[in-house]
Amino acid sequence: MTTQALTGRQIADAGLEGWALLLHYGQGGLQTRIHTETFATGLRIATMIGEAATELDHLAELDLRPSRVDVRLTSRDGGGVTELDVRLARRVSDLAAAEGLSFDAAGVARIELGLDTPDYDKIAPFWTAVLSSEHVVGDEEWGDVGDPNQGLPMIYFQRSRAQEPKQRWHPDLWVDPAQVQPRIDAALAAGGTMISDESAPATWLLADPDGNAVRLCTWQPGDTVLCDSQYRPTA
Repeated sequence: MTTQALTGRQIADAGLEGWALLLHYGQGGLQTRIHTETFATGLRIATMIGEAATELDHLAELDLRPSRVDVRLTSRDGGGVTELDVRLARRVSDLAAAEGLSFDAAGVARIELGLDTPDYDKIAPFWTAVLSSEHVVGDEEWGDVGDPNQGLPMIYFQRSRAQEPKQRWHPDLWVDPAQVQPRIDAALAAGGTMISDESAPATWLLADPDGNAVRLCTWQPGDTVLCDSQYRPTA
């Protein structure tokens, strides 16, 4: 079994029903949500997933709540999603189905906070300090501030032109491609506008009635590995 990271298209061709490929802290991961009726049920399925991951000498990120268990799978060396993750995803799906539990990717998403500024190198230390986070320098055009434990959304700085606003926040929301159109339709019905879809199917830029922007992001078109090796948490 190869440990090489897969592209978005290769992952889609694997036919993993109920799973989404989302970016988080610069790294792609497979995610699903298992719906449970009780905390005890969630704890039981989480334990089973942990045992399955151990059998494969792999890891699984689990978020246990009273009504659901969120599962995220990615390679431990920061390379993205590999065949081992796909194999473990199938095991998780089988475990959930055997327990009579439903799972899907409709409700899972990852959010990043983008800040366009002409002087990110000047303001990044402030955000690093106030969030008790880590500053990762990319190049003269961008940099990141992220929680080493990945508990907070990552802030990425994007250098804007001097004549543009000094501070312009815009969330980037990573969702499954199947969720894009329903969310766009709902946003437009709620008074929003489509600013640009010229980068579709990778991104769509929308704004609320006051002009505040949000960008919907997906793994598409999928011919590259969903991974950015610049960011590596220290923990």
